[in-house]
Amino acid sequence: MGMDTWQQAALAAEIENQAQVPVFSLAASASVQSSRQLGRPTLIQMGSNVSEQIRCIAAIVHSYHWRRVIAIYEDDAYGGNAKMLTLLSEALQRVGSEIEYHLSLPHISSVVSDPREAVHQQLLKLLSIQSRVFIVLQSSLPMATHLFQEARRMNFMGKDSAWIITDSISSFLDSMDTSVIPYMEGALGIKSYYSKSSSSFLEFSTQFQKKFKSENPEEDNAQPGIHALRAYDSIAVITRALERLGGDDTNSPKMLLRNILSSNFSGLSGKINLEGGINVPNSNSIPFRIINIVGKSYKELDFWKQDFDNPFTREDGDKINSRRNNRRVLEGPVIWPGHLKRRVPKGWEMPTNAKPLKIGIPSNSPFDMFLKVDEDQIEPQKKYTGFCFDIFWEVLKILEQNYSLPYEFHQFMGTYDELVDCVYNKTYDAVVGDVTILANRSKKVEFTQPYSESGLVMIVQATPEEPHKAWMFLKPFTREVWVVSGALLVYTMFIVWVVEYWSNNPAFRGPWKSQLGTALWFIFSSLFFAHKETIQSNITRVVIVVWLFVALVLTSTYTASLSSMLTVRRLEPDIMDVEWLTATKSVVGCDGDSFVRKYLEDVIKFEGANIKNISNEYQYASEFQSGNISAAFFETTAKVFMNQFCKNYTATQPLNRFGGLGFAFQKGSPLAADVSEAFLTITENGILKELEDKWFPRSAKCSSTETDELSLEKLKALYLLSFATSTICFLLFFLAC
Repeated sequence: MGMDTWQQAALAAEIENQAQVPVFSLAASASVQSSRQLGRPTLIQMGSNVSEQIRCIAAIVHSYHWRRVIAIYEDDAYGGNAKMLTLLSEALQRVGSEIEYHLSLPHISSVVSDPREAVHQQLLKLLSIQSRVFIVLQSSLPMATHLFQEARRMNFMGKDSAWIITDSISSFLDSMDTSVIPYMEGALGIKSYYSKSSSSFLEFSTQFQKKFKSENPEEDNAQPGIHALRAYDSIAVITRALERLGGDDTNSPKMLLRNILSSNFSGLSGKINLEGGINVPNSNSIPFRIINIVGKSYKELDFWKQDFDNPFTREDGDKINSRRNNRRVLEGPVIWPGHLKRRVPKGWEMPTNAKPLKIGIPSNSPFDMFLKVDEDQIEPQKKYTGFCFDIFWEVLKILEQNYSLPYEFHQFMGTYDELVDCVYNKTYDAVVGDVTILANRSKKVEFTQPYSESGLVMIVQATPEEPHKAWMFLKPFTREVWVVSGALLVYTMFIVWVVEYWSNNPAFRGPWKSQLGTALWFIFSSLFFAHKETIQSNITRVVIVVWLFVALVLTSTYTASLSSMLTVRRLEPDIMDVEWLTATKSVVGCDGDSFVRKYLEDVIKFEGANIKNISNEYQYASEFQSGNISAAFFETTAKVFMNQFCKNYTATQPLNRFGGLGFAFQKGSPLAADVSEAFLTITENGILKELEDKWFPRSAKCSSTETDELSLEKLKALYLLSFATSTICFLLFFLAC
C-alpha cells in the first residue's frame, strides 16, 4: 500500500500479479482505463483519475480565455508524463487553446547536490516565451518547492501570470511546512473533494492530529490530508474484505481480491466503489475543489463537476452560470500572482517600461493620410500622424484605463507580407497600420477586428460626357418614361374627344381628320398654354385638371433635369472592365509593397511584366497622363485618390472584398481581443467616424452630384392617377347617357 506515483504502483502490481496480491495505490492514474483493462487486475486505484483533473484545468483555461499555456512536470522516468501531456493537449484543443511549450524538470533524486540551480537553468528557457499561464502537471513536493521559489525570484510569478497546480501538489498543502506555502501565493490549485463536516471525519481528524503532534511536535500543520484519508479507507476496504472471508475453506488471494473489488461504501475520502480496480465516483458527486493559495494557507473558491455547460458549482449545488462576468467564473475574489485583484491576468508577458511593446509600422505606405512619420518632430502624436495612428491613440486611451501599455515604434522597410512575418518570428510584438486581413496572414498572426473595410477597386481615366449631343434633350427621361408619357397623352386625348363629341361640342365635330387634329392639339397645347376651345362637359374638365397636374410635374422635372445635365460634368470611363485589360495586355499600376500585386498575378491573371509598382500617391496621376498605365488597382486607399482626382478619374465597384484593415499581434496575444473591443467602443461612440471625416474629407470640387435619368418607377403613381381618373370619368359618362 502507498507508492508516490502511479508508475511505481503499476510496477509493484506487475511483480505481485502472479501471486494475486492486491496493491493499493494512493496516486492518481493518467489512464482512463481500469486496472483490469490494463492487464493489472491486482492494482487498486484509490486516487482520482488524472484525466478528470486535466478536464478541470481545461475548463479553467477556457473560462479565462487563455489561449496558450506552458506545461511543467518533473521527469518520472516511467513515461507517465507523455500520457498527461497528450491528455492536456487534447483537452485544451477542445476549448480552443494549446500548449506553447512543455518544460521537463529533472527528477529530484538526480539533482540532490543543487536542485535549485537545476530548476533555474530550466526556467531560463522560458524567458523567450511570452505565454505566462503555467500548469504544473506533476511534481514531487521538494521539486515543487524549488520550482516556486525560483519562479518567484525570476519574476515568473508577477502580474498577468497565472499558475495552476494539480492534486499531486495541492494535496500536501494541509500537511506541508507553512513557510514554503507563501512562495505559491496566487496559484490556483485542484484538490480532491471530501466532506469536512461528517462525524466520521471529525472523529478521525481529532485522533489524527493528537497522534501527529505527539510524534512531530515541531510541525505547525497537523491537518489530515487526502492521502491520510485514502490510506485509512484502504485499510477499511481490506478489513471489510477479510471480514467477508470469515472461516470459509475457500479462502484464497483470488477470493480476497474479489471481495476488495466488490467494495461499495462511504469512506472518509468520499464514495468508495472499486469496480474494475478503479474508484468510480458518483455522477452527482463533486470530484474537485478549486482553491486559491493565499499567504500561508489557501481558500476554497468553487467546486468542479463534470458538466461542460456549468463546470463550476458551489458546495450547496448553486451553479456559476452565465449571469456572471464571462471573465470571472470562479467564486472569488481571486488573489492572483503579484497581488493582482482588479482584473484577470492576461496570461501573457505584458509590456513594461524596461521591455516595451515593439510595434512595427510600414515606412513606405503610399498614402500619407493613413501613415506618415515626420522625423523632425519629437512628440509622438506630432511625429506619427495619419488615420491609423489616430486610431491607435484612441485605443491606447481605452486600454490604459485598465493597464499601462509602454510601447515603441519601429519603422520597417519592406513589403506588408514581410512585416507580418516579423510578428510571426517575434521580431515585433505587433503591427499598427493599414494591414489587410487575409487568410494566409491569419495563420501566422492574431488580427484584431477590422477598423475599416477593404476591397479591390479599379480606377481608370474618364472623359467628360459631351453635353451638346444631338439627342441630349431626350436624356432627362428614360425610354420607358417617354413611351408611357406618349401613350398617356394619346389615351387622354381619346377620352376628351369621345366625351366632347357625344356632348355635341361643335369644336370637336366635323370631318374625322379635323376632330383628331383638334383633340390632339387640345391635349398637347395644354402642356404649354391655355387653349381656345371651350369645354362643355364637367367630366372632361375633371380629366383635364388631372392631366394638367401630370403635365406640370413632367415639365418641371424635365426642365430641372436637363438644366443639371447641361451644367454638371459627367464622366464616362475609357475602360469598362478587367477582362479587356488582361486581353489587351495593358499595363496597370498598384502598390508593389502590398498584397495587391500578387493578387493581380495569381487571381486576375495579369502578367508580372504588365504590372507597374507605384510607391507614392502622387505618381499615379503622372503615370496616367503619360500613358504608362491604363488602370490602377487600390484597396481602401482608392477613396483617398478619388477625393483628390475625382474630376478626371472614375472608380469601379469593388472587384472583390477582403477581411478589412486591422492591427496584427502575435498568436495567442490577449492584446488582440482588447484592441478589438476598443475598436467597437470608438465605433459606437462615433470617434471612428470623426477620424474618417478628418482624414478623408469630401473635396469641394467632388461634392457635386451627377443627375441620373428619371425612371418609370419614380413616376408610376402619377401615371396611374391620370389613367384611373380618365377611365373612371369615361365609364361614368356612358352610364349617365
